[in-house]
Amino acid sequence: MGIGGIRAWSVSLGRPLVMGVLNVTPDSFSDGGQFVTVEEAVARAETMMAEGADIIDIGPESSRPGAGDVTADEQIRRAIPVIEGILAVAPGCVVSIDTRLAAVAQRALAAGAVLVNDISAGTGDARMAETVARYDAAWVLMHMQGTPQTMQINPVYDDVVRQVRAYLVERAQAAVAAGIDPQRVVIDPGIGFGKSVAHNVALLAGLESLVRTGWAVLIGASRKRFLSSLSDDATGADQRLGGSLACVGRAVSAGVQIVRVHDVGATRGFIDTIQALR
Repeated sequence: MGIGGIRAWSVSLGRPLVMGVLNVTPDSFSDGGQFVTVEEAVARAETMMAEGADIIDIGPESSRPGAGDVTADEQIRRAIPVIEGILAVAPGCVVSIDTRLAAVAQRALAAGAVLVNDISAGTGDARMAETVARYDAAWVLMHMQGTPQTMQINPVYDDVVRQVRAYLVERAQAAVAAGIDPQRVVIDPGIGFGKSVAHNVALLAGLESLVRTGWAVLIGASRKRFLSSLSDDATGADQRLGGSLACVGRAVSAGVQIVRVHDVGATRGFIDTIQALR
């Protein structure tokens, strides 16, 4: 159990888990402005749970390319009532908070979230590791080159798979050294975060390299812009389901434990069908 009796959560080694995206922002790249009221957000969470989501990931700050920072107070204002609302109607829901700020994570974990999805892998706030450890929470550590404001300005790597893997292993080891249970550490290569189309494709092709590290792996490629370069039919964000599911298929075949997606029902059906056919 976590602090104050709050339940702790660890990554399942069974079927791949589906993390449903719930952005409570006005400016996210795909669904910004759609779920800004508590009622809309809770209803969306209920829909995703009914469709098969294992985790609901609440995002109070857009991390799309060029997005500006959102203060801790504003993130808390957006996220905490939604967490409380979801857990009021679904006490068993696994809730994740998508934030780089320890103050936001602390409030979310105190409200009942059990996982922190941190695009900065703990480098954005020196207090994050202590906060996650104190609540015995799970922690997603993502690779990002630069910041959301700068990350897509000519990203360069010598060997993107090797460099991303080395960075994530180092951050995971640092998390454990800070007191995080290894079973609650998840690594994410950060598809679309400081990567070109070629970098994204290389990381997806090399997912086994990340899985072999022994850390749980999360992949979030859902509806991302690079998919438009791979298919003429994927121009708008909401038209990228085919590409998104292709990335899910690649992740599942590589042994990835968590996929983060917008289209929960289609993804859950896709994964279940793949496993049934095996």
